[in-house]
Amino acid sequence: MNRTTYGLDIAKNVMQLHWVDTETGEIGRKKLARAKLSEFFAQLQPVRVVMEACGSAHHWARVLGALGHEVELLPARHVRAFVRSNKDDAADARAIWLAAQQSDIRRVPLKSVAQQAALSLHRTRQHWVSVRTATLNALRGTLYEFGVVLPGGKQAGLKVLGAHRAQIDAMMPATMQRLIDGQLATLKDIQRRIDELEAEIGVQHKQLDKAAKLREVPGIGLLGATALAATLGDGSGWKSGREFSASLGLVPAHSGTGGKARVGHLSKRGDPYLRTLLIHGARSVIRHAKAKPKWLEQLLARRPMNVAVVALANKMARTAWALVAHGREYQREWKSTPPKGCAAQAAAA
Repeated sequence: MNRTTYGLDIAKNVMQLHWVDTETGEIGRKKLARAKLSEFFAQLQPVRVVMEACGSAHHWARVLGALGHEVELLPARHVRAFVRSNKDDAADARAIWLAAQQSDIRRVPLKSVAQQAALSLHRTRQHWVSVRTATLNALRGTLYEFGVVLPGGKQAGLKVLGAHRAQIDAMMPATMQRLIDGQLATLKDIQRRIDELEAEIGVQHKQLDKAAKLREVPGIGLLGATALAATLGDGSGWKSGREFSASLGLVPAHSGTGGKARVGHLSKRGDPYLRTLLIHGARSVIRHAKAKPKWLEQLLARRPMNVAVVALANKMARTAWALVAHGREYQREWKSTPPKGCAAQAAAA
């Protein structure tokens, strides 16, 4: 079926549509209020709707998908290249429609309600961790103005503050003593909230079979397993583990001209939270694992530590995709076999 493609620019209140009629070639534009969007598409035969992967995009993808339409999400940075001249809602919708014609732009996998809920726990926890860090740094800077220097690190700083609180209070006016008490009470409340969220993430881990499989991979802990399981879904959004790791920014960026390409630093594209979890997990394996893979030991012998860390994080991401996409259990001694026959020729091409 040759479905009409609609480019949909979504916003909080006003939605903009752009389409080209497949029979007449007539260009159509329409502005809709948020409340009228579902009603408009409910009256249409199944069409193809393309949106940027931005705020509320997954919600609208589920709503329109339930009406029988084919929904695709495009990375916003790839759509931006198609905005011509001035930027407005109509230009954005047209750019989305133009980008939808490019088959080489990778589509963003649609997330279910359960996936988004699990990832929301991680985002909220990360928010409170950053608030805790900012609060502690503010307290550290305030005390420094009165000649009190706390050692680096959260635990070490709070330990010294508690052990020498009497001496510190003697150096401070009453106003500062009350301020310190308030900041410490705030830190306790924040820590309690973080603990509650981590307990909820632990519940999610028990409910997700894929998370339990991913937890078997060295370097992937509770946070990494649940976040990866919620992001991957069934793994069908990526063609291979290599594509998944590249989408997380765990591969080098490159630039070149005249047939010469230069490989540089990490691309750092995609989700920084998942990339951080994988890199921290890889660093922990390298530092604490008693038996490291032979390839990793050889890499550490000839390359800097951080290069090996990222290489292991890349391998962990590819392993996670393989376990989810193929429904396998983790095997430490697993060795992949190269394709044969036509498959090998296609891979070489």
